[in-house]
Amino acid sequence: MNCPIARVFRCRSGPRIRHRTTPTHYLRPLVEDWNDMESPRVAPLRVGIIGVGNWAKHGHLRVLDLLPQYSLDAVFSHRRDAAEAAARDYRIGRVESSVDALIESPDIDLVVVLNTAPQHAQTVRRVIAAGKDVYCEWPLTTTVSESEELLRLAGERSVRHVVGLQRRLAPHNRYVRELIAQGYVGTLRSVRMHVSVNYFQATRTRSLQWTVPPENFSSVVAIYGGHFLDMLFAATGWPISIAALTSNQFPVVTIKETGDSTPTSAPDQLALVGLLAHRAVLSVHIEGGKRNGSGVQIDVTGTEGDLRIMNASAFGDVGENYQILGAHGDKQPLKTLQVPENYQRLPASNLPSSVLELAELYWAYADDVANGTHTAPTFVDAVRMHRLLEGAQTSFCTQQFLGVSTAT
Repeated sequence: MNCPIARVFRCRSGPRIRHRTTPTHYLRPLVEDWNDMESPRVAPLRVGIIGVGNWAKHGHLRVLDLLPQYSLDAVFSHRRDAAEAAARDYRIGRVESSVDALIESPDIDLVVVLNTAPQHAQTVRRVIAAGKDVYCEWPLTTTVSESEELLRLAGERSVRHVVGLQRRLAPHNRYVRELIAQGYVGTLRSVRMHVSVNYFQATRTRSLQWTVPPENFSSVVAIYGGHFLDMLFAATGWPISIAALTSNQFPVVTIKETGDSTPTSAPDQLALVGLLAHRAVLSVHIEGGKRNGSGVQIDVTGTEGDLRIMNASAFGDVGENYQILGAHGDKQPLKTLQVPENYQRLPASNLPSSVLELAELYWAYADDVANGTHTAPTFVDAVRMHRLLEGAQTSFCTQQFLGVSTAT
């Protein structure tokens, strides 16, 4: 398989930026509270959506319609009919005629970039140039250098930025992080994660055609690997060194609707090992195209106990929630640990669990804006993850362990 190495791997958190003071238009009085959210009463953030693909419709629009912290004010899509349908379904204020018209609208507080990964960099640059706060889906861009550029530009313009690495904020993951921090398992000895999805097989739908070219950085390793590694490391801490193997087992991908076939070298499996703090052993397996029995399992072993985190789906539907099991001592049965009620902070809904994870990110961002905090993942986190994934590929190409630096 092709094994390009663009540059020497670096994996650090990147420059910290100073965000601007909360604009006064965020502080308009409101009559209603935000579902007992511990924040000042503030006006909803006025959102403009760019891109109306599958995830925009399945996730973002439903979440923004659910949360009272936001109002859907404008939408743009190159497919005008898709934008108009979204506007009807979600009572969006207006359909804009162009990307620039939406970005430059004075009544938009947050521009949400939901087009495909190859389009992200150009769109986000325009949002930043206009001085608007910006949400961008993961992957932030298709290259580390472009992601670093966007982080730098956002810092220079002092705009708030958030990236769609939402799983770290899910109730189960916040609870697992707290259990580990409080010493439930003692000192970490090992962490193992297996994530598999049915998607990304040798035959794909036209809507996933953009995931085929390796230069689009949209493989199962890039998308799902980025999401779940971020979730894991938010709970356990980041590795200090890694080694990896990547594999392309579907060298030709056929588009179901047309029968067109395209060669690709994009990886569909990642096996990563490494060391965490205190020499805890890390092992991760990400794989796409698994026909049956896909899902997520994480095992955390410590000097005093164990945790197991499971879900039958890596992209959960309604009711497909994570189960947490734990035990202390030797040869004890794992018992269910319920996530405490105080970790639940969203309005009641019947949304799929994967969509509720996204809602947690939007909740956190609104809370950040209201309180001047920074808990939602940002472009800093996107750059760090992109460097890690690039480092995994470099490790495979060079057959070497690589240090993971956290220096800023």
